Amino acid sequence: MPRAVKDSKLDSRTARANLAPRGKPYWRSIDAELHLGYRKSREFGRWVARRYLGNQDYETQTIATADDRADADGVAVLDWRQALTAAREWRAKAERADAGLEEPAEPTTVADVVFDYLAWVKMHRRPSTAREWRYMAQAHVLPGLGKLEVAKLTTARLRKWHEALAEQSRRLRTRRGAKQRYLDLTDDPDAIRARRATANRVLTVLKAALNHAWQGGKIRGSDEAWRRVKPFRGADAARVRYLQIDECARLLNACGPDFRRLVRGALVTGCRYGELCRADVRDFNPDSSSLLVRESKGGKPRHIPLDDEGAAFLASVSAGRRSTDPLFIRADGERWGKSHQRRPLLEACAVAKIEPAIGFHILRHTWASLRIMAGLPLMVAAQVLGHSDTRMVEKHYGHLAQSYIRDAVRSTALQLGPIETNVATLRSGATA
Repeated sequence: MPRAVKDSKLDSRTARANLAPRGKPYWRSIDAELHLGYRKSREFGRWVARRYLGNQDYETQTIATADDRADADGVAVLDWRQALTAAREWRAKAERADAGLEEPAEPTTVADVVFDYLAWVKMHRRPSTAREWRYMAQAHVLPGLGKLEVAKLTTARLRKWHEALAEQSRRLRTRRGAKQRYLDLTDDPDAIRARRATANRVLTVLKAALNHAWQGGKIRGSDEAWRRVKPFRGADAARVRYLQIDECARLLNACGPDFRRLVRGALVTGCRYGELCRADVRDFNPDSSSLLVRESKGGKPRHIPLDDEGAAFLASVSAGRRSTDPLFIRADGERWGKSHQRRPLLEACAVAKIEPAIGFHILRHTWASLRIMAGLPLMVAAQVLGHSDTRMVEKHYGHLAQSYIRDAVRSTALQLGPIETNVATLRSGATA
């Protein structure tokens, strides 16, 4: 059994919190040729290991994230003891490779396929998507299924996990290191639907990870175990909330000058909050009356066409400013950032008497809902919103387009001429 290694500066999150952020790791010797290090950034720390190769040469490897903000899960987030074990295992694997020995086969676990898939998502899609799904997996997949071998997955086990997930109440923001808090579980139909929708989203990510591993040949046998598990029906059929025109006006009037520009920007473009935060003055093209979204949720840029009102508004916002300046700025001149919109939006909703208070994403729903009801085709709405096809738009806004579809069918009548028939229509009250 390897000897216990202690370090008063590294072996607890409290001690590591007192260390200054720096690019060079804080190293601790495990033995003569192996060191465990802690590299601290301004946001979080990572465990790194290095082994001595001779001639003053080292090989360094990042192992995992330290448990500074999230509790250790033994896979992606490690505490001090787990990091020591991972460093020793990494050196053993590297030494076997140096000797030309094959790595002993190990059972593939659910955690293995999930993190392999997330690495692929980070490389081929967007890092933010991989990060969001990692949080989801750490909260909902790894605790119940992470250590289970994929070969031992059964449909019954997955269905039980999926149903239990739907019975779990919503997680609340919890202080670091404290026990996770949850909302009180209710039998409200919308709360039940929301829990099932969350369970469906987690199931979708898990299935994608399993399919990715199975199609890559990392899982032998059939995919029937998870293919047979179906999502809850109707869970995603939430009624999309949007503001009426008068509510938009009240909300804008209730906002401070800097936040009012941001809210109006969302209402005239349909952009997400993050897209508006990242927008620069140069992204607005007055010649084509369009706004370029350089980085969207799907990872692809898109151009948003603007109506006359939207183009005039962005022209006024960008007038006299450098092309590299943020398009929307706060009162202190800085760019809007993560969560900066929450408090001013709550305050504006209170003043405007919009109850219940809305989130910023409802402004995007408002753009889509009002325009689709005014006749905007679903295909056009999907392209402007940045969806790859019309499925999401049809699910959320399809019912709003029924009047447009009816009017469009009537306006495109074939005009075949008078109907020829020898059958007379009986008038009401007529007698034979």
